Amino acid sequence: MKSPRAFYQPLAIGAPAPFREPPVALERMIHFVPPHIEKLRAKVPGLISQVDVILGNLEDAIPADAKVDARRGFIQLAKDNDFGETGLWTRVNCLNSPWFLEDLLEIVPAVGDKLDVLMLPKVEGPWDIHYADQLLAQLEAQAGLSRPIQIHAILETAEGVKNVEAIAAASPRMHGMSLGPADLAASRGMKTTRVGGGHPDYAVLSDADGTETRTAYQQDLWHYTIAKMVDACLSYGLKPFYGPFGDFSDPGACESQFRNAFLMGCLGAWSLHPSQIEIAKTVFSPDPAEVAFALKILDAMPDGTGAVMIDGKMQDDATWKQAKVIVDLARLVAAKDPARAEVYGL
Repeated sequence: MKSPRAFYQPLAIGAPAPFREPPVALERMIHFVPPHIEKLRAKVPGLISQVDVILGNLEDAIPADAKVDARRGFIQLAKDNDFGETGLWTRVNCLNSPWFLEDLLEIVPAVGDKLDVLMLPKVEGPWDIHYADQLLAQLEAQAGLSRPIQIHAILETAEGVKNVEAIAAASPRMHGMSLGPADLAASRGMKTTRVGGGHPDYAVLSDADGTETRTAYQQDLWHYTIAKMVDACLSYGLKPFYGPFGDFSDPGACESQFRNAFLMGCLGAWSLHPSQIEIAKTVFSPDPAEVAFALKILDAMPDGTGAVMIDGKMQDDATWKQAKVIVDLARLVAAKDPARAEVYGL
C-alpha cells in the first residue's frame, strides 16, 4: 500500500496527475460495439446521441483471428467521431492474453486523448491494477496526454470477488467495477449457462400446508456478489455497474435484473443489443414520482437536519440523504435528457 503522500503522484515522469475527484458523468448504459465489423462501426455516429457510453469491445465475443482488426477498428472509430459528452471506453483483452500489451501500445498513442476509460477484464487482485496503472502512466507520458485514462475492472473470477476491496483501493485511476456473470459462473463452478439473470432452479418453496401445491420463488444468483461489489465501490468512491444480460428475447427479465441492480446501488449496466439501450435508460433514470417526493423532502429540510411529516410519513436526516441521492441523479439525467428534465421539473 502506498503512503497517502504518494498515492496521487503520477507513476511516470511527464504523466498526468491522477484525478483526486473522479469526473462527474452520466453512465446509465455502456453500449458495446464490435469494432472489427465495418457496418456496425458505421452506426456509431447515430448511437452517440442515444447512449451515455460507447465501448469498443476487443475481448470476449471477438474471434481470435479478428483481434487485430478489432483494435484497428476501434482506433478508426475513435478518430472518426466527435463524442461530445458521450463517454468513449474500450474493453481490452485480459492481462494473460497475447493481445493485451499491443492493445495498449497501439491505442494510447493513437487515441488516448479521446479515451475516457479502459475496461480491464478478469481482474483478480490489486496487482493487475498496479501493472495496468504503471503501463498507462508510461504511455500517457510518452504520448503527451494531459488527462489520465481511468480503469474499470470486471469482476468475473472467484479470486477477483474475494479481493474486491483491495481492487477498489488499488489506484486513484480506478473508475468503477462491473459484474461479469458468465465468466464468474464458470470460475465458481456454477451449473448455469445463462448470462446474468435468475435461474428457475435457484428458488425457495412456500411453506408446506398439507396440500401438494407449493409455490417456487425464483431467486437472484447474483445478489450477494452485486452487494459486495457495491459496498467495495462506494466505500472508495467508485461506480458499480451490472454487466451483461444475454437473453435479448426477454426484455422483461432484462429490465427486472437491471432494476434489482439499480435499487442495490448500481449506476448503470451494459447494453449488448440496441433493444437494451432504452431499457437501461429507463431503469437507471430515477422514477419521476420518486424525484417529486425527494424534492419535497429537500425543500422541507433545507439544511438536512431535524424531522418533518410529509404525506403522512416521517422524514429525518437519513431520509434526507436518500432523497439527495435521487435528486442528484435526476439533475445529472436532466442535464443530458431534455425530455426527462421536463418530466422531473428540473
